[in-house]
Amino acid sequence: MILPLVLACLVAVAFLAVGVPKLLALAPMRELAAKSGYSVGAYRVIGALEIAGAAGIALGLAVPLLGGLAGAGLLILMAGAVITHVRGGDARGIAPALVSAVLVAAYLAALFTA
Repeated sequence: MILPLVLACLVAVAFLAVGVPKLLALAPMRELAAKSGYSVGAYRVIGALEIAGAAGIALGLAVPLLGGLAGAGLLILMAGAVITHVRGGDARGIAPALVSAVLVAAYLAALFTA
């Protein structure tokens, strides 16, 4: 049961770390939104979804179904991130999205096999 706990903490902290600045529309996030072709409002929604996903992952330790749904949502969000970076020709931006997706997938695997 320790692996799902560790992975849940990593996923939750990682998505909080990227979601909060987007939700607050900090200057670097406004620049990334413009570079990616998103409005600041749309980027704020993405940040809110990342924060909600992080909360769902954390709560998933007590309610595995919720964790699974949150993980699935984050995987869809990361698929969108990969597509956005590919379309924008941002090869460096793909790696963090892929690493995040792998981390979420590992959490989901650990959650449902523990």
